[in-house]
Amino acid sequence: MDFNVKKLATGAGLFFTRAVQFTEEKLGQAEKTELDAHFENLMSRADCTKNWTEKIYRQTEVLLQPNPIDHTGARIEEFLYEKLDMKAPSRVTNGELLGQYMEDAAKEFGPGTPYGSTLVKVGECERRLGAAEREFIQTSAISFLSPLRNFLEGDWRTISKERRLLENLRLDLDACKTRLKKAKVADAKAAVAPDFQETRPRNYVLSASASALWTEEVEKAEQELRVAQTEFDRQSEVTQLLLEGISSTHVNHLRCLHEFVEAQAAYYKQCHLHMQELQRELGRLPNAFTLNSAHAMAAPGSASDGVSSPVETDTLKIEEVQAPATGTRKAKVLYDYDAADSSELSLLADELITVYTVPGMDSDWLIGERGNQKGKVPVTYLELLS
Repeated sequence: MDFNVKKLATGAGLFFTRAVQFTEEKLGQAEKTELDAHFENLMSRADCTKNWTEKIYRQTEVLLQPNPIDHTGARIEEFLYEKLDMKAPSRVTNGELLGQYMEDAAKEFGPGTPYGSTLVKVGECERRLGAAEREFIQTSAISFLSPLRNFLEGDWRTISKERRLLENLRLDLDACKTRLKKAKVADAKAAVAPDFQETRPRNYVLSASASALWTEEVEKAEQELRVAQTEFDRQSEVTQLLLEGISSTHVNHLRCLHEFVEAQAAYYKQCHLHMQELQRELGRLPNAFTLNSAHAMAAPGSASDGVSSPVETDTLKIEEVQAPATGTRKAKVLYDYDAADSSELSLLADELITVYTVPGMDSDWLIGERGNQKGKVPVTYLELLS
């Protein structure tokens, strides 16, 4: 018990000494040991790395999980599974959930109807997009978020701990310097001994005793200063080594950033392929608007107008179609398109073709020409140019 009391008293005294030194430095009443410029630059670089790493980490989490409520729930769930030493189950993405809703709706509306069959196709695509998103989130969490979190929760905490210890040792060092300086001033005053002839013998003896005490105090302060300087120098070297390790952290984070970009590029490429496939499949499905238009034009009395039914365009001989003298336009292809039959023209994204209409043709289609090739092309795959 006595040992604990002494330890507590020593700690309280040390804390009070540091507080006094810190206050006097702020008031400009005490000198402060300045670190060299290289050390200051290392600390500034480390602080900058920590601040931006934290911001990038938080915003990447928001990017991968936009909903703050879901994000908080996911963090709590991951924390609980981590504490229980269990693997967290895969979370269903919003795309997968949307795809499931669309497929369930298609069953209610009837998968044989135009709307129901389209819901099935779109729902399957959304499920594939959701699966790609889940894979991207998992890959990014492992290759990018984990290294950033390990730095913030591991390396940076160690650096912060050593820096706080270095600051405390610096306060102890400067307190020893201040104590030694005061002891030397008092010793110098006590060294000026009064004249024995002009001073009472008792005062002369007291003055000599005080001088000896201050000399002993100076020696003690010098010894404490040497110990404090040694501990400060040792801690300074340890902290500097940790701060210089920030360069290795940058190299590691750079590699992780490249892996994140690769994962993101693969994810968007996969999504683009899924959407292109969906557009091709939707182009082959019966369109309710086209069917309604065909029935309206095939109704009694419409044949007298001299306009062919859109259904007849299926039997139209493309090779006999001639481009009109006026009315042709240039168009840029937006997506790849594979021709469903010999009457259609296959397209490649970003190529330029000539397009025009023919009487009786469905408004969803145009005649496209590319060199000697000719065929029907879907309007939704084109960007008409002036």
